[in-house]
Amino acid sequence: MNDSTQDVSGGVKSWWQRLAGGLKRTSGSIGAAISDLVMRGPLAPERIVEIEEALIRTDLGVDVAARMATRMGEGRYHDLDEVKAVLAAEVEKVLAPVARPLAIGGAKPFVILVVGVNGSGKTTTIGKLAAKFRAESRSVMLAAGDTFRAAAIDQLKIWGTRTGVPVIAGEPGADAAGLAFDALTAARERGADVLLVDTAGRLQNKAVLMDELDKIVRVIKKVDASAPHAVLLVLDATVGQNALAQVEVFRRIAGVTGLVMTKLDGSARGGILVAIAAKYGLPVHFIGVGEGIDDLAPFAAKDFARAIAGIE
Repeated sequence: MNDSTQDVSGGVKSWWQRLAGGLKRTSGSIGAAISDLVMRGPLAPERIVEIEEALIRTDLGVDVAARMATRMGEGRYHDLDEVKAVLAAEVEKVLAPVARPLAIGGAKPFVILVVGVNGSGKTTTIGKLAAKFRAESRSVMLAAGDTFRAAAIDQLKIWGTRTGVPVIAGEPGADAAGLAFDALTAARERGADVLLVDTAGRLQNKAVLMDELDKIVRVIKKVDASAPHAVLLVLDATVGQNALAQVEVFRRIAGVTGLVMTKLDGSARGGILVAIAAKYGLPVHFIGVGEGIDDLAPFAAKDFARAIAGIE
């Protein structure tokens, strides 16, 4: 892990410590509400409603919150730890079916199209995935397909240098589909195992974005009819309910096959991942808890559920 992340004693924080810390806002909100209710005695019906409302405020979603509150009302809980354990178990039930690793199949190169709004951590995630695949002894190439932003091209080049991975890039404003075509052609010629393609994420004009992504997919298929083999949507954990709208848009535009949630190291509103899992059932492959090159890990439903419930 990234040794720049220190705990209060000066040691390196574990992955669990960083995840729990990143979800403090969510677990703190839930814990405060539940603690107050539990301390008032057995959970009467009106207080079950209060728990439901508290869970809704943490972005868990109306249906999930209602189901969890009902589950809590079925038992007689006089201890906060008991209630947290029930909450963690219910969250894990929702998340377990979507906690699936990203499987790199037999296609060579395995083409991964990475989508998401600007600022979601998309380009950084590509860099971290490149490092992860390199650590697995896979040969990787990157395509700077967000040609709309010069900063995105430069950022991807920096990640290429850091990870020792070649980057196919053009000038700002270049045709993104043409660049993707060139990148896939080059990746095939060099025998690369994985090609990660960055894309623009400006949702202000959905029609333009839809046209561009559609064109990228069409030209990629001219080189390999089975590609892209995965379409990953990168979501920023701090945006809360807005993430649901992003999933809806990109699922329709780009045919999203899996999710990556980033920025779980700050003022994260991680409950939204539970609402997304319940509504869409899309695989969640990775979560990120920092800016470091190693701060991306496979999604584990049990750990995430325990962190949301505030279980140490």
